[in-house]
Amino acid sequence: MTADNLFAQQAANRRSSTLLVAGFVVFFAWVGFGGDLGLYLLTEQAEPGAYRHTIPFMGIAALLVAGGIAWFSWRHGPKRVLWSSGAWELITPVTFEQRQLMNVVEEMSIASGLPKPSVWVVPDPDPNAFATGVDPSDAHIAVTEGLLHVLDRAELQGVVAHEMAHVRNFDVRLMTLLAAMVGVIALMSDGFGRVLQVKGGRMPRMGGRGGGRRGGNPLAILVLVAWVLTLIVAPIISRLIAMTVSRKREFLADATGAQLTRNPAALASALEKLDGAAAATVAIRRGAAHLCIVDPAERRIAAREGFVGDVFASHPPIRQRITRLKGMSYQLAKQAGEESHPISPAGPSA
Repeated sequence: MTADNLFAQQAANRRSSTLLVAGFVVFFAWVGFGGDLGLYLLTEQAEPGAYRHTIPFMGIAALLVAGGIAWFSWRHGPKRVLWSSGAWELITPVTFEQRQLMNVVEEMSIASGLPKPSVWVVPDPDPNAFATGVDPSDAHIAVTEGLLHVLDRAELQGVVAHEMAHVRNFDVRLMTLLAAMVGVIALMSDGFGRVLQVKGGRMPRMGGRGGGRRGGNPLAILVLVAWVLTLIVAPIISRLIAMTVSRKREFLADATGAQLTRNPAALASALEKLDGAAAATVAIRRGAAHLCIVDPAERRIAAREGFVGDVFASHPPIRQRITRLKGMSYQLAKQAGEESHPISPAGPSA
């Protein structure tokens, strides 16, 4: 992948991210105010003394809840992720592996042109790593103890470059927001779905003139049916969207990391070692799976292609990523060979 194509892909992903966040905002508004609209139409011609839904409390509540949870995740999400994994901050390296890690992080910070992130170590024997934060000035890179013991220096450099790529591409910000929004959607689906529930599972009587044999306002019924269907399918759709974004950004981070190190073969070798570790990274919770370089769950799920992998895996199959990186390595080697043996425009001399 050329630098121009890489930068174009970064720009395209940023535009897609903006549209995705805008779509979530529209969803929040629909879940709240759509329910209000349906109830308003249903009670618009209510008899005197019967309930008439005029105040859009559902829309206001939806936006307040969504905004509050998103704000909390934005402000405290990264530290909560680190806390939940049991990570401890590496300030003064003691062992050879710790000194090597700090040195590599400093190198990749210079190569990426970003401030040096804080470095954390997760007490887990399974090799893995992740980055978190809301912007490059307040980023964190965490690696497991197993990763430090399994990888050599070049491979460790490839993994750290991959995580620095997530920071530089603002992936950590997007994925933090996505995690918050998916959580809010699940909460709304569960909470607002109870609005229509009463004893016996029947709708409350609104007292409209169109009641009885004539039924209610057809438009109101249509709006409410669409609203209920949205609540049912939204958690599934939002998860699929989040997983799709995560998988695309893993490919981009692999390419960007290889661009920083100019050594895609090292990252491919690191991924092969991580793929060989069949155990799950138990210290990293499922909610932070999309932040890791490989899925912390058992690799059997992440290796599946098609619908099963799309729904349950937060990362693309590792073998696909390795194949792409090896292709990049081949292209770099080919380019280097052509530059070291240029062909004269006049052709070879006699």
